[in-house]
Amino acid sequence: MRYGEATVTVVDPRSYMTYQPFLPEVAAGSISPRHVVVPLRRVLPKAEVLTGRVTSIDQDRKVAVVTPLVGEAYELPFDYLVIALGAVSRTFPIPGLAEQGIGMKGVEEGIGLRNHVLEQLDKAESTTDEDVRRKALTFVFVGGGFAGAETIGEVEDMARDAAKYYSTIKREDMRFILVDAADKILPEVGPKLGTWGKEHLESRGIEIYLSTSMDSCVDGHVVLKNGLEVDSNTIVWTAGVKPNPVLARYGLPLGPRGHVDAQPTLQVTGTDYIWTAGDNAQVPDMAARKAGVENAWCPPNAQHALRQAKVLGDNVISGMRGFPQTEYSHSNKGAVAGLGLHKGVAMIVMGKTKIKLKGRLAWYMHRGYHGMAMPTWNRKIRVFADWTLAMFLKREVVSLGALETPREEFYEAAKPAPAPAAAAAPAEKAKAS
Repeated sequence: MRYGEATVTVVDPRSYMTYQPFLPEVAAGSISPRHVVVPLRRVLPKAEVLTGRVTSIDQDRKVAVVTPLVGEAYELPFDYLVIALGAVSRTFPIPGLAEQGIGMKGVEEGIGLRNHVLEQLDKAESTTDEDVRRKALTFVFVGGGFAGAETIGEVEDMARDAAKYYSTIKREDMRFILVDAADKILPEVGPKLGTWGKEHLESRGIEIYLSTSMDSCVDGHVVLKNGLEVDSNTIVWTAGVKPNPVLARYGLPLGPRGHVDAQPTLQVTGTDYIWTAGDNAQVPDMAARKAGVENAWCPPNAQHALRQAKVLGDNVISGMRGFPQTEYSHSNKGAVAGLGLHKGVAMIVMGKTKIKLKGRLAWYMHRGYHGMAMPTWNRKIRVFADWTLAMFLKREVVSLGALETPREEFYEAAKPAPAPAAAAAPAEKAKAS
């Protein structure tokens, strides 16, 4: 755009963008959490960044109601609107899940999971109660897609390394369980690589239960549909995602699963001034449809979101200037997944040829692809620096669980002391008289 032609305003409850494919490595301590987030104000110097939430949209008046972190809500007028809220964890009304579950959608959850797992090892080391130890050393992961398989692979790797520093804990004392309602894991890389991934995880002592689900997890007592019952302090929920529920308040046309209904141009159906992209959008997969696949939609992954963003940006400017819109079309390039240090699976699509890789080479493909896809050279360099240092330095196994309550120790030191018994006695006598 020309200088002064438009004002771009970004409204987000967080002041940074998270590159979610790296969250499993954050949970394992392979990458510093600060290096997988991109500060919006730094990378968008010409945009106005507002930290808050858009709670409603009035399309007739073209205003959005913004609720900031502090203060009263206010109206923000617009001429053109982009809806890119992403997705949230897809959950079910399972007893105990809200209280016990740990998600994997944000960097905070990745940091929290790492600290939590290491804290469980500390607990197990500090007690002789076998029931307490068993519950602390049992880790349950629900969901066998990319997020679930990658997270359990990375966390098991970290826990195996950390156990070397505990005198009373061995890898054999830990129990890792992966549960999925489908009959396979890693469906994104195809049945053969998915089967190899399952066998690989099982060879590392990870129990995998397919075609089953979790019925309840009240107080950490996990009950599976297949009858298995275990006690666990760690229940990680990675069973898919759904569009942000707030979309239902915007008055936009939604698909059957709550996504914003979009045209191939990424314009919201029925409008000429609203666009959408990413995980909250239902975008026709034109490449698949041209190949004969009916009713194909773009899957919610980084491969499509990054490319949709570029087309969307061009189309917004075209809409401002009255130029025709460009349809989004992208042929699937494959998928890569890391299952821990030096372990992974990859399916590379080149035309009609599919190249399937597993093991160390696939792991290099995984790191190479996502390392280059990471936004900004600043973050790319930091991520590759983390990986390079890890080749020469041992993995950190420090739990910083106190980060969740950083003021607790200060509060204990600063809270008012209770009144001495001698001083309290006269007051009680006066009250009695």
